[in-house]
Amino acid sequence: MSSETTTSRATFFVRGRVQGVGFRWWTRARALELGLLGHARNMEDGRVEVVAEGEPAALDRLHQLLEEQPSSAERRGEVTAVVRQDAQPKGGLDTFVEK
Repeated sequence: MSSETTTSRATFFVRGRVQGVGFRWWTRARALELGLLGHARNMEDGRVEVVAEGEPAALDRLHQLLEEQPSSAERRGEVTAVVRQDAQPKGGLDTFVEK
């Protein structure tokens, strides 16, 4: 039997009314609840970039929370699209922060 301690990395680009509404704070809280490491930062084009590392199931759950309509977790703002890019984990992260 293999141990399921696999770490994965995903970057989510979130479009909508997601800046200046507490979205990064909300994302940080959900990521920490899921045991994820990384950051959420505003981009110049109005999107929010969310980079997260952790268990694949936790990344999938964060993805669901980011895009579900309506939000069951009182998500801040209004999300119109989420694009996910998976990659190899880079490590070196110790918490989840707002940038």
